[in-house]
Amino acid sequence: MPTMTQPLPICCSDLQRHWPLPQPLPGAVLVSCRFDPASLASDDFQRSGIAQTSSLQRSVAKRQAEFLAGRVCAREALRQLDGREYTPATGEDRAPVWPATISGSITHGTGWAAAVVARKTDCQGLGLDMETLLGEERAQRLAAEILLPDELQRMAADRVALTVTLTFSLKESLFKALYPIVQQRFYFEHAELLEWSDDGNARLRLLTDLSSEWHHGRELNAQFCVEGQRLLSLVSV
Repeated sequence: MPTMTQPLPICCSDLQRHWPLPQPLPGAVLVSCRFDPASLASDDFQRSGIAQTSSLQRSVAKRQAEFLAGRVCAREALRQLDGREYTPATGEDRAPVWPATISGSITHGTGWAAAVVARKTDCQGLGLDMETLLGEERAQRLAAEILLPDELQRMAADRVALTVTLTFSLKESLFKALYPIVQQRFYFEHAELLEWSDDGNARLRLLTDLSSEWHHGRELNAQFCVEGQRLLSLVSV
């Protein structure tokens, strides 16, 4: 296992390589950490050797800390994968710029960040998303905005908060996995969550044509896990 060469930012906890999701993904590496925006030091970017854009310099501590934590995780995941020293820059579309032979995805939420990477020979696309579970009342209000009519019809009355949070997260992961492949933006109404189970498996279907391969009706498997108030989902292609 390669040794980490750059010191961690003060605002980040020790990095953890683990696989919290139910289905192993051969060849993939996932690294996560906790972070605390209140502990962000003025030299944390410099300390950890990560470039800070001018727009990031103007942003609030929360945004700076979550960006920094996500990039630290991504850099370490790449180092664990093949020993390379590389920190993804941010493209004009605001997505991370990965090496040409690598698929990757970064996510961050309340005090937690993670990145997953794999060689493109093992995985054509990766989408990772973390969400904090919605409260029941807020989920009820947002359900009609996030879920399609068929998804609403299938939703169990006693599982609204989990279903709404999961549907949102899985569609975010789907976008992250497919956008680098199709180079087309699509939205919540362009995919449907067909089914999901308590063992962390789910199935999605595209409702739009993104390319000749990724067309209306194409289905994909996905997976997720829930730890406390944190829901993590992954779509791998």
